[in-house]
Amino acid sequence: MMGDTGPMEPAEAAGSFITPTYRFGFVLIISLFFLWALANNFNDILIRQFQKSLGLDRAQAGFIQFVFYIGYFVVALPAGLLMRRFGYKAGILTGLLLYAGGALLFFPASLMLSYGAFLFALFMIAAGAACLETTANAYASSFGDPGTAVQRLNLAQAFNGLGACLAPVIGALLIFTGVEHSSATVEAMSPAALAAYRASEASTVQLPYTLLALAALLVAGAVAVTRLPAAQPHDGASLADQFRRLSRHRPLVGAVIAQFFYVGAQVGIWSYFIDFVKDVTPSVTERNAAFLLSASLVLFMIGRFSGTAIMARVRPARLLGAYALANVILCAVAAFAGGWIAVGALMVSSFFMSIMFPTIFALGIEGTGPAKPLGSSFIIMAIIGGAIFPPLMGMVAVRAGGVPIAMLLPLVCFAAIAIYARRIKPELTHPA
Repeated sequence: MMGDTGPMEPAEAAGSFITPTYRFGFVLIISLFFLWALANNFNDILIRQFQKSLGLDRAQAGFIQFVFYIGYFVVALPAGLLMRRFGYKAGILTGLLLYAGGALLFFPASLMLSYGAFLFALFMIAAGAACLETTANAYASSFGDPGTAVQRLNLAQAFNGLGACLAPVIGALLIFTGVEHSSATVEAMSPAALAAYRASEASTVQLPYTLLALAALLVAGAVAVTRLPAAQPHDGASLADQFRRLSRHRPLVGAVIAQFFYVGAQVGIWSYFIDFVKDVTPSVTERNAAFLLSASLVLFMIGRFSGTAIMARVRPARLLGAYALANVILCAVAAFAGGWIAVGALMVSSFFMSIMFPTIFALGIEGTGPAKPLGSSFIIMAIIGGAIFPPLMGMVAVRAGGVPIAMLLPLVCFAAIAIYARRIKPELTHPA
């Protein structure tokens, strides 16, 4: 394929967790995981903030995630085709430029106080993130021994977890103002006072999203001048042949379904975490609830690092199944226990979500060969689950009078993942 440089030396790759020649390149790939995690998890802050600055209810705010993950669904396949034609580096650079452009659009959107403009900016960021995820998740396997691909992807995704746990803290400090008016107070405001209040709340997104854009542009410059391993050579098969081959690859088909449910559960839980905490422990401020979300995401990061080590001894699919069952139980506790027990259960669920995305992804693309870019696209398209479940959970929360009962939807998702982990063939889940 065109666009990548520096073919991987077989002697270096064999038995190597990360090929020494491309260590800095792998660091850059890791930075992509960190970068898109920030944008993804800022959405959890935006759902709460837009309820204040734009006067949205929970169901309306849930469409932030709907539009964001529709962007993933729409762009993932074109990103895979771009990789197939021009190589992984082209996919990375395209993703970073789209990401930066979308982040910069937050500035005019905040001045316009337009939900539509914000959603378009989020769609652009999602388009960039889709390119980055489609590329980086598949590309990570090219930096060392194929036998350690699952571990390597979990290691890279651990830094995604680091970005995820930092995002709520950054968002709480830079986006949340600490001003929390009751609905009665807001209704009593004069039109001029209400407009000033909402303009002030909306302006808080300008700084963090400008910083995201600058970071993306800096990484793009580094990627452009860095030597990276070549993509797997094209096998001469037509696009139609590769589509047919992938449609019959049962681990990939199962991974697409499992990933749909996983991302739906993850995005749904994190999107409504702050609202959940406010419902079951009303005395907690929204800023402190965001800090609790960050603490939960620390557990998520710890789970990814520890999961990478555990997979040296436990088959990835077996660990995936055990973690999915644990989250079925935790979601039930969150839905029905109430108080701090419910908050604790929902926080701990992040630890058990930690290995799910990279493990499902790696198991799905294993054995796809030169069709890996397309296989990667299909799994990333499954991220549309993140568009489906938050609005559904928002509607359930509105009708039920609170967020806790909506946690039964992620429970169903984790049950589906447990079934996938149980059914995948053992030979496809070798420990490294």
